[in-house]
Amino acid sequence: MTSTPANTAAPVAETMGHNPWNWGAFFTGGFSADVTPSSSYLNLGARAGKVMTGPIGPGFLRGQFEYSAELMPWWQARTDTFERVNLTATSNPNVAASSGPYKTGGAYNGISVTPILLRWDVSGSRRIMPFVQGGGGVVWTNHKFPPVGPLPAPGHQGTGVWNFTPQFGVGFQYFLKPRRSITFNANAVHISNASLGDANPGVNATVQFQIGYSWWK
Repeated sequence: MTSTPANTAAPVAETMGHNPWNWGAFFTGGFSADVTPSSSYLNLGARAGKVMTGPIGPGFLRGQFEYSAELMPWWQARTDTFERVNLTATSNPNVAASSGPYKTGGAYNGISVTPILLRWDVSGSRRIMPFVQGGGGVVWTNHKFPPVGPLPAPGHQGTGVWNFTPQFGVGFQYFLKPRRSITFNANAVHISNASLGDANPGVNATVQFQIGYSWWK
C-alpha cells in the first residue's frame, strides 16, 4: 500500500510550520445595512501578510498571530441617485442662498489602503484554517462619499473624499495543497470621515464578502 506524503495529507500544518509570508489577491462585494441612501460595494485588491508567531493558546483557540496589509487599487461604492438642494451660506443679499436642486449619488470610484490588519489564524483541521481579524484603513473617492441627504444643513456642500474604514471579520482558508489556499471571509466595515469633512453622516455598517487566492512562502 502506498502511503500519502505527510505534507500532502496535512497542508495547513506543513504551510504554517515555518511562520510563512502570505501573498494574495481578492475580490470583494457587499452592501450597507439599514442605511439611507443604501449603498453597494465592489473592489479588487491584493494583500501581503506575515505569520509572526508559532502555535500558541489552549484547545480550540490555539493558533498563530498574523500581521497583514491590503491595497485596493479599484474600490467602488454605488448609491441610488436623488435630488439634493445646494444650500450656500452667504451674507450677500444679492446672492441667492440656493442654486436649486441637482442630482447626486451614483458611482463613487477610488482607492483604499488597509495598513493594519491583525489576524488570528486558528489551527483548524488538515485543510481548513479559520481566522478572525480586525483592522483599519482609509479610502479616497473621486467625489465626496457618502452623499448627504436631500436637505443638508446650510453650508454643508458634501461630506469628504477621504474616509476611514475600521473593520472586523471572520473567515477561513481552504488549502488546495501546501502553500496554496482559497480565502473566504465576511467583514463588517464602518465608513466615516471622523468629522474631517463638510459633514459626517457615515455608513455605520456595511457587510462585505471576500473571496481570494493566497500564496504562502
